[in-house]
Order: sequence, then structure tokens, then C-alpha cells
Amino acid sequence: MIIGDYGKDALDFIEELEAYSTVSSAFDAIKSGFYAFGFETIIITGIPSYHQKFAQMVMAKRWPDEWFAIYTQKNYDQFDPVVKHLRRTINPFEWSEAKYDRAYDPRAAEVMDRAAEFRMVRGFAVPIHGLAGYEAAISLGGSDIDLNSRSKPVLHLMAMYAFDRIRILSTPEPVVPRLTNREREALSWAALGKSAWEIGEILRITQRTAEEHIATACRKLGAANKTHAVALAIRQNLISL
Repeated sequence: MIIGDYGKDALDFIEELEAYSTVSSAFDAIKSGFYAFGFETIIITGIPSYHQKFAQMVMAKRWPDEWFAIYTQKNYDQFDPVVKHLRRTINPFEWSEAKYDRAYDPRAAEVMDRAAEFRMVRGFAVPIHGLAGYEAAISLGGSDIDLNSRSKPVLHLMAMYAFDRIRILSTPEPVVPRLTNREREALSWAALGKSAWEIGEILRITQRTAEEHIATACRKLGAANKTHAVALAIRQNLISL
């Protein structure tokens, strides 16, 4: 369990995350950071809608394999009171705040009882809401955890940065199409309003060859037409005006 200055530990955690360039290395650092508070399980996941599979939403996790298999096979995310509460709030909360009635909601009780079998007795969940309405969460669990009025804001901050780092590293870098020099030249002149015949004259190639360069550039850029190709090439800094 963590001792010392919560704020300093959180800032060190955030600064350290920036040094990692892979999901696995960043997640190792994330696990170490939260383990210091006594947490034994961590999951970073999107919150599935009712037609999405929970397993497909998970970005990174440290859960017992048996528990993850049970959770996904029994579709526990549909009954989990923590998941239900994540859909209703923008504030972090202890699992115990996700209320349910054992008599009227036995499936919710089943989820929490089974989780406790894997030492997931107490926990802390942080909902993530993006500008586009994206819903995700980090959920932390354990049996002997450091949760108090001072640690909760720190855990909230750490969770936000942890999610953002995993999200960034999980998103593939956009592939920039490779245009030949001739294709870029043809598009540059097309951007200035030149026809294929005029481009051919300028570049000292035939009109048909100029048209082929533009058509090939369109295919590489995924453009619907020449005008669209020019706009995409300018946006991706492949040509300039």
C-alpha cells in the first residue's frame, strides 16, 4: 500500500507513462502504479451497448483468466451493478455505491458474489466520457485497498491519464499514402485549375499520362474524383498551394 505524498506519486506516475511507446509497457507501469494502492485487478474498457460484446471492448486488463471467462460467457456485463452505475454517472465511485437489491436483482448479486470469490471484494470505478460522447471506464478491484478522501482524487487523476495513454497507444497511426513525384506534381497543377492537357504540356508528358497520374493518386488517396484528391492531398500535406 502506498505511503508518502499522494500528489507527488501521481505526478511521477503521469510523467512516467509518457515514456512508454507500447500498450504492454505502459500497462505494466499502470499496474505498478495502482498496485501501490492495494489494487489487484485492473480493467480498461469501453462500456458496451446492449448489442456489443464486452470482450471486444476491453483495451487492457489484469483479471484472473477464470473470472474473465465466466464474466464474458455469462454476459455478466448486462447485470453488473457497477456497469449500470457507470452508465448513469460522470463521477468516480466505490463499487459499494452501485446499489442493487438482492431480492429483486439476484443476477446483480450473483455477479458481485462471484467477483468476491476472486478477491475482488472492494473496488473503485472511474467513468470516461469524451467530447464525442465516448463511454469507457477503468475499474480497480482488490480486498485490501487504500481508499480514502485523499487517495480517491489521486486515483481519479491517475485513471484518466492511464486511459488516455492506452487509448493513444491502441490507436494505429494513420497511414499516409505514398505519391510519386509525378503524381504530386500533377495534383499540384490540378489544384491550380489546370486541365489534364495543360498539365501534360507543363510536365512534358502526354495528356493520357497526366490523366493516369491523377487517377492513380485518386486511388491511393481513396478519393472520389480529382477535386476530392486535391483536397485530401492538401490536408495531408502531400502538396501545397
